[in-house]
Amino acid sequence: MTAPTSGFSAFALEPFPEIQPGDDLAAIITDALTRTCTELRDGDIIVVASKVVSIAEKRYVDLAGVTPGPEALDLSAKTGKPAKVVQLILDSSSEYFLASERGPIIARHTLGYQLTSAGIDRAGTEGAWLLPVDPDASARALRDALVTSTRTQVAVVITDSDGRADRRGATVISIGVAGVGPLRTTEHDGRHQEETFTDLIAAAAGIILGQRGRGAPVAVLRGISYDPSDEGVSAMLHHRP
Repeated sequence: MTAPTSGFSAFALEPFPEIQPGDDLAAIITDALTRTCTELRDGDIIVVASKVVSIAEKRYVDLAGVTPGPEALDLSAKTGKPAKVVQLILDSSSEYFLASERGPIIARHTLGYQLTSAGIDRAGTEGAWLLPVDPDASARALRDALVTSTRTQVAVVITDSDGRADRRGATVISIGVAGVGPLRTTEHDGRHQEETFTDLIAAAAGIILGQRGRGAPVAVLRGISYDPSDEGVSAMLHHRP
């Protein structure tokens, strides 16, 4: 059972450069730490927005090469979302439903996550960014590189902005993790409760990271108690890939 956390601190790693396809994200984070005179400590959690991971991993799709089918065209007419983007959503998901008559489209990604628009991010009018192929593996690779470069035992959580079907607005959830157990079990009056712990971490970082246009894709959370684990977010999904 995870030890309780009575308080923690959080800060953005900024200014942070714009990531380009193929960039070494770990090296850029390490360089940002050096430029800002920030020293990591053992136990710190590095929270990274999934979009910069997708960009570094070259997960770009040119919409010119996407041909929408009849289902995508129908959904596009209902929701107002471009048909080619809708086709990408269908291609990336196993099932979906509309939160209202006009959307948004809530899709179960083939990786097992339930996400608005299957986690697909628009890249202007001509392209889109898909999620990392394996967010847990991306988190492990990033964590290992940061441990090597900083010589500190840190954890990494990869997050994605997500709208919920029952309310307006967006929140932040975890889609990949390395070094932190995805679930936390608490006990009160002899009753045990599982919590989606990495989602709590993602939400805390989301206050800093913000949504589109914020420009701060990396945050550091310090002082949170957690059980080290490489199970990954996939370990707590009902529908695993």
